[in-house]
Amino acid sequence: MNLTTRLRNFLHWEESPKPDPSILPDFYSNLHAFRLPVIFTVVTMLIGTMGYIIIDDFSLMDAIYQTGVTFTTVGFGEIAPISDAGRIFTITLIIMGFAVFSMAVGIMVTELNRGHLINTLKERSMLYKIARLKKHFVVCYHNDYTIEVTQQLRANHIPFVVIDPREDIEEIAEKYKYPYFIQDEPHTERSMLKSHLSSANGLITLSSSIADNIAIIASVRLFEKEHFIPKPYNVISAAETESDVSKLKKLGADTVVSATKLTAQRITAMAARPDMENLLEEFLYQTDTPLDMEEIFVPKYSWMVLRKLKETHLRQIANVAVVGMTKKEGKFVPMPDGNKLVTSESKLLVIGTQKGINITKGIVQKRQKPEELKYV
Repeated sequence: MNLTTRLRNFLHWEESPKPDPSILPDFYSNLHAFRLPVIFTVVTMLIGTMGYIIIDDFSLMDAIYQTGVTFTTVGFGEIAPISDAGRIFTITLIIMGFAVFSMAVGIMVTELNRGHLINTLKERSMLYKIARLKKHFVVCYHNDYTIEVTQQLRANHIPFVVIDPREDIEEIAEKYKYPYFIQDEPHTERSMLKSHLSSANGLITLSSSIADNIAIIASVRLFEKEHFIPKPYNVISAAETESDVSKLKKLGADTVVSATKLTAQRITAMAARPDMENLLEEFLYQTDTPLDMEEIFVPKYSWMVLRKLKETHLRQIANVAVVGMTKKEGKFVPMPDGNKLVTSESKLLVIGTQKGINITKGIVQKRQKPEELKYV
């Protein structure tokens, strides 16, 4: 272990995460066009050095220095007397230097106009930024759904990466404020490595094509197995028909949203129960509402297991209300009464402030009966 490593460990310095070298675009291939000016520069310096040594009997260092001064046309003059033949050679060397300089400038302008070098630098910079992300979401394809979803993710301070194969994705990202984006096909392993999927919370695929969504879901689940991801990704997708919803869930999607079904449900709710719909619109669908709704998982070791719901006193301690319970086998119990038993690996659907919900999560995770219950 070298001194630098020891010092880093002593000070608890952590190196910034870096992307996989295999996914970084090759920077040096963009410099091939500059090989010719470099070769001409080296050859000219070599010819100039040998010329001054042979013609005017310069020492090696004097010859190199005089060649550099002459070749770059800085105008420092002669460092030692030069013969007429040496001056003719100097003029020739100046013309060669000007020609090489003009060629190098022309090649540089051409390469910059093509944009390959700049695009490579931008892509490398973006991949380094994405490599630092954790618990983000990978959003596949840009469309109207993506615009709305990313707005909500930004409002909730959830980082995300947008992947889309179209060439104008950079302009789209600037217009719709996508901080991280990748131009690639989302279903490929390379794009998943670029988006740092191994550290992500999940993936959202919102393509209007069912085939694209199927390819992405299958690729993500295969990526999990090949890279030994311990925690499965939360895969969210969209579909038009109920049959498509069923297909995507069978393939491995955790949640599939049908825009047609959601629209019908909202319209029906507005028609049948307008007061309830207005309440939900005001308190649950808004980002700045004081109320929130969340499902809380009850682990096997929780002290709540096999206790009655009223014995948990969640309303008194955290000021939340349990409005639903999902059993381990998937059965949902709406509005459970106080005598309902809390079973292992069930989920409690609670409504309350975000602070109250966070307190409830802490209570549920405890192995022993909380101290707070002594005062209730």
